[in-house]
Amino acid sequence: MSPVRTPLDDLRREIDQIDDAIHDLLMRRAAVVERIGAAKGSPGQAVYLRPAREATILRRLMARHSGGFPAQVVVRMWREMITALTRIQGPFAVAVFAPEEKRGFWDIARDHYGSFVPMTAVNTAAAALRAVSDGTATVGVVPYPAEDDNDPWWRFLVSADVNRPRVVARLPFGGRGNARGENRDALAIAIAAHEPTGDDRTLLSIEIGGDLSRGRLKDMLEACGLPPVAFCTWHAYGASSGMSGPSIHLVEIADFVDHADPRLTALVERSGEIPVRVNTVGGYAVPLNLP
Repeated sequence: MSPVRTPLDDLRREIDQIDDAIHDLLMRRAAVVERIGAAKGSPGQAVYLRPAREATILRRLMARHSGGFPAQVVVRMWREMITALTRIQGPFAVAVFAPEEKRGFWDIARDHYGSFVPMTAVNTAAAALRAVSDGTATVGVVPYPAEDDNDPWWRFLVSADVNRPRVVARLPFGGRGNARGENRDALAIAIAAHEPTGDDRTLLSIEIGGDLSRGRLKDMLEACGLPPVAFCTWHAYGASSGMSGPSIHLVEIADFVDHADPRLTALVERSGEIPVRVNTVGGYAVPLNLP
């Protein structure tokens, strides 16, 4: 006699069919990515690394998500898949600022870039930037800037060179998960384009060669349609040297701004006789606000 089929057996059989369908779609997605890579030609970081596109995908999924399956897990699954498929198109490695006392940045990087991508821990943010600059890493993960950083890493990104590393993402994008240690966010650095997503932040470096207060600079930015939401300042010469030099402000703008934005020209013109030099340091898609 054949065994009696129960409703539970039918449900398990349905789950098996769904698993097969999911697996089939994953293999189909990988095949499409391979075709995209072939259409692009020879691999290059600026071509196959598209943080803005990744953010747009996840926002679209979250807008349609419903039911009891946790949204954070959907994001984690897609992040794992996105990075794995990105590696099909070219080399992908991550250098993470993760000294012994700050291992939380490693967890944030792993959650975003997945368990399959090669990751290396470095003891300084500058080392992560060097890894990106010399090509040993595709992405560097560094702490979000703080006002009390005495030797800020972001000053090494102050350049007009279009091929320099720049900020491309803010982490975590879909929630902190089980990251250890500090609650400080991180920024991802890469040689990739800063592209708009519809909800973005831009980081500007503003070098001032004269006497201009932060309050006055804030007013100038707002008058030019560049709403500032955060400031960090670094002085080229310390007080102990007995010298004064230009101050460089890292300003986060609540909008997408590229290097050719006319608002940047307006800002320089508004400064009058005070020398002001403005560069974009990159930017990021605003992270998801998940419950």
